[in-house]
Amino acid sequence: MTYQRLTRDQIAQRVAKDIPEGAYVNLGIGLPTKIANYLEKDKEIFLHSENGVLGMGPAPAPEDRDPELINAGKEYVTLLTGGCFFHHGDSFTMMRGGHIDICVLGAFQVAANGDLANWHTGEPDAIPAVGGAMDLAIGAKKVFVTMEHLTKSGESKIVERCSYPLTGIGCVDRIYSDLAVIDVTSDGLVVREVVAGLLFEELQKLTSAVLINGIHA
Repeated sequence: MTYQRLTRDQIAQRVAKDIPEGAYVNLGIGLPTKIANYLEKDKEIFLHSENGVLGMGPAPAPEDRDPELINAGKEYVTLLTGGCFFHHGDSFTMMRGGHIDICVLGAFQVAANGDLANWHTGEPDAIPAVGGAMDLAIGAKKVFVTMEHLTKSGESKIVERCSYPLTGIGCVDRIYSDLAVIDVTSDGLVVREVVAGLLFEELQKLTSAVLINGIHA
């Protein structure tokens, strides 16, 4: 059987389905910011950005862009009714104080025990980019990761142990890749969903860490 990898927008759309009513959510730079465009309009969800914004909506149309209304990734955003701005220090207090229900981050690697590496590949010419990821990784109640399952050279990003510098230890709760949805549990990595046409055995061959088949559990 053949299978089709999810696009970045499809990954974002899938994550959006799992964000519950009333959640305070931080969307990391890159792919995670796309999630804002797929949240159900009848759900009240509070999107937070570490530069001091709460209550963001989907991306604006080009003609509606406001240069003073951006997220931490310097992308244009909209502000929903009741949204607000506040000091950068207060924003990090929210993150460090356990007031964020879910944060969604990108990753270079995720380990079988939930370790996260997403700020530096360790390469001499790479530009480190910590941002608020370390604060979010330990401060958010749940950490979701969105990423392509493989690197451009075909190596698994899901590994038994991270080889890149860590962002957080044992912090990841769920992985959303372009091939599968995987929970990080005390028993190991449990596969909950795979893309149509992909067998569990094929997914395991593409993954460096040991997987548990939880699709029919």
